[in-house]
Amino acid sequence: MRKDKVSSAVIRRLPRYYRHLNDLYLAGVERISSNALGRSMGLTASQIRQDLSCFGEFGQQGYGYNVENLRGEISEILGMKRGHTAVVVGAGNLGRALIENFHFDRSGVKLIAAFDIAPPLVGQEFSGTAIHHVDQLERYLSQNPASIGVLTVPRGVANQIAGRLVACGVKGIWNFTNIELNLNAPGVVVENVHFADSLLALNYMISEAP
Repeated sequence: MRKDKVSSAVIRRLPRYYRHLNDLYLAGVERISSNALGRSMGLTASQIRQDLSCFGEFGQQGYGYNVENLRGEISEILGMKRGHTAVVVGAGNLGRALIENFHFDRSGVKLIAAFDIAPPLVGQEFSGTAIHHVDQLERYLSQNPASIGVLTVPRGVANQIAGRLVACGVKGIWNFTNIELNLNAPGVVVENVHFADSLLALNYMISEAP
């Protein structure tokens, strides 16, 4: 059972736990100790036990963790079985790359549609996902509710489109627009993705390396 407050650092590590456990599961590993899991992830065994204790009791002393069971428990915690659906707004280069190459279903999310304003894109399908005109956004979402909006539009319209998504009942924005959204929407979660941030951090680290 989840405790009242879980730190963002713990939440950020949960997908890493799931990814490692999924790899172990696919490799046929049945159980693993916290020490072995920690070594593979660059974490301490105590950190892993502390993180998992935020959500309940997992594993047995002297046995470790059943990989399949823990993988399933973490997928439940991450909401992967709750039937979340998503729409992409902005089907240009980045949006199309996500539609065609990112496996939303592996994260428990079903991509149901995409939207754009460009006539050459509207009416097309990319990897089975239909591209609608953005003017149809409200009508479509009134009939096909989505919990997640993937935002890959130009910066100048990012806040406007985000506001329209929220007005349609979207509860989470996956924001690739490289700006901080100005939303006054309690209960709506924004996850910002800034590709340049990690590259700049890498620049710093290799510049400072001996």
